[in-house]
Amino acid sequence: MRQIPAIDMVATGQNIARLRDARGMTVRDLQEIFGFATPQAIYKWQHGTALPTVDNLLVLAAVLDVHIEDILAVRQVQPAASA
Repeated sequence: MRQIPAIDMVATGQNIARLRDARGMTVRDLQEIFGFATPQAIYKWQHGTALPTVDNLLVLAAVLDVHIEDILAVRQVQPAASA
C-alpha cells in the first residue's frame, strides 16, 4: 500500500525551538513579531500541540531565515483502510 506524507507535529515544534535558539531569539521576540497578545501560540507550536497557520509559517520561515521545509518535519504514514 502506498504511504502518504504527514507532518510530525512534535518534531516540527522541536525544529521551531531549535531554529529560534540558533537565531538568538526568544519566544517573546516571536510573540512581538507576530503581534500576539500572549506567547501561548508559540509555546503550542514548540510543544507540538498546534501548528502555525500557513501565513504564520511563511513569516516564521522569513524571520528565521530558513525554508518552510526546514521547519516542517514530515514522515510517511499508511493511509487508513476504507470500509
